[in-house]
Amino acid sequence: MILNILFLIGGLVLILLGANCLTDGASSVAKKWGVSDLVIGLTIVAFGTSAPELVISSLSAINDSAELAIGNVVGSNLFNVLMIIGCVSLVMPIKVDKSIMSNEIPLVILSALAMLFCANDIILNGGTANLISRADGLILLLFFAIFMRYTFSIATKGDCDDNTEEIKTMSGIKASLFIIGGLAGLIFGGQFFVDGASGIALSMGVSESIVGLTIVAAGTSLPELATSLTAAFKKNSGMAIGNVIGSNIFNSFFILGCASTISPLPMGSITNFDLLSMVGASILFFTFGWLFKQRTITRIEGAIMVACYIAYTTYLVMQAT
Repeated sequence: MILNILFLIGGLVLILLGANCLTDGASSVAKKWGVSDLVIGLTIVAFGTSAPELVISSLSAINDSAELAIGNVVGSNLFNVLMIIGCVSLVMPIKVDKSIMSNEIPLVILSALAMLFCANDIILNGGTANLISRADGLILLLFFAIFMRYTFSIATKGDCDDNTEEIKTMSGIKASLFIIGGLAGLIFGGQFFVDGASGIALSMGVSESIVGLTIVAAGTSLPELATSLTAAFKKNSGMAIGNVIGSNIFNSFFILGCASTISPLPMGSITNFDLLSMVGASILFFTFGWLFKQRTITRIEGAIMVACYIAYTTYLVMQAT
């Protein structure tokens, strides 16, 4: 138990340090290349902070732990939208660009709906069991390829607007070291955290699906939380929100696509309640972007999102006991 607690603390320290280095390095690269912070958040930062989910879900698929692989993705997406966007907006109300509302956030909703449809073989196809097959995985990967093509077209056209403070520049070598070191801290820190949290949870007899949806999902999403909060404190709203959007799309299309291509993933005890909660969270994200204040997620809305995540997690724990 003591060793697991040390893993938790050590992992959290590495995650926070890694997030700060990655944000500084990526911001410098964005400024030097003339690429918007949103695009950097959607690609480099999102991929880096999603690396723990990729490792955990891929290894889970290889080890026939399907519920852990799927639960990690679903739980991470819920954590990203409700907890990260909620916490960031509590720190500082998030101003959302019109292009993000019109283009990127609908892609988050699409990714959640794609997972919902792929996982409902019994209802849609009359199958005997719900699973995400290799064919579903390949379709998800094709969606990811389209998303990447769209993202790079944004970078080429320069359609994104940035409303950030002056970003400090650094040499190319220093920026590269910051990015590589930051990613290493995030990946290893996330792994240490998950190992410690999973060890504590499994020793208490919690099911694999609950571990995947809650502790592992939250642990692997800590890089996104740390990176987005750090970016928000530095008034870099483009990277803060782009990181969450990119991570959710990476999780649904790329990570789950890779995992299910490796091995078909039976849904097991992960139900439509979990998937519909993910869809609902994405729609709530979109709705709050338009309500009350124009294209701004306020502190009140952020508090509601955090409360929704707490309610969801409480429900899972009550169902498990």
